[in-house]
Amino acid sequence: MGSLFEALMLILNVVWFIMIAHIVMSWLVSFNVLNQGQPMVAQIWYGLNKVLEPVYAPIRRVLPQTPGIDFAPLVAFIILIILQRTLANNAGFFYGY
Repeated sequence: MGSLFEALMLILNVVWFIMIAHIVMSWLVSFNVLNQGQPMVAQIWYGLNKVLEPVYAPIRRVLPQTPGIDFAPLVAFIILIILQRTLANNAGFFYGY
């Protein structure tokens, strides 16, 4: 069961890094530091959006519309941190303590 715990934590950590990359890149695109006209930037941006849109879409349906600000990444990030902490606090269940 310990390997299940470690696999779940690994998945949550990978999702955490992808979300951080998406959030930072969205800021850089918004402030015109990165240009989506560049093929490499456009491919990375498209890939991150494709990966994270299934996570953000249900949250966007629940949240009220706010013009100019998307709170879905923030809510998803908070949920992810809560999942990580909950899993870490219950690690004894996986190791049989």
